[in-house]
Amino acid sequence: MKKLKMSSADMVAKAKARIEEVDTDAAIALVGDPDVVFVDLRDVRERQKLGFIPGSIHCPRGMIEFWVDPESPYHKEVFSQEKRFIFHCAAGWRSALTVAALQDMGFEAAHLTDGFADWVEKGGPVEQKD
Repeated sequence: MKKLKMSSADMVAKAKARIEEVDTDAAIALVGDPDVVFVDLRDVRERQKLGFIPGSIHCPRGMIEFWVDPESPYHKEVFSQEKRFIFHCAAGWRSALTVAALQDMGFEAAHLTDGFADWVEKGGPVEQKD
């Protein structure tokens, strides 16, 4: 087995040590707040199968650096708003790495500490596509 310099778990732990985390209960209280944008990084199939946070937007993790960058041809205007952005994935690993990368770019954001799975477990509202 190939030995890595750093495991994915180590990368997540390092990211979490330097980014803003929002616990599930606090995030649930923010649903519907016009100054908060929830960004779902999960694969579109996860979102379709399991539902999503009401009002959240979807962004593939592989595109986020390009979508937030106003100089990128892929820039999305939603990320130019003066809002609080809270990113999430299923368990909080992908979102931790994403928010750390965005922080390095100078884009302020937070992430949902324990992800969508914890959101569902704690009774957070979930919307399904028709």
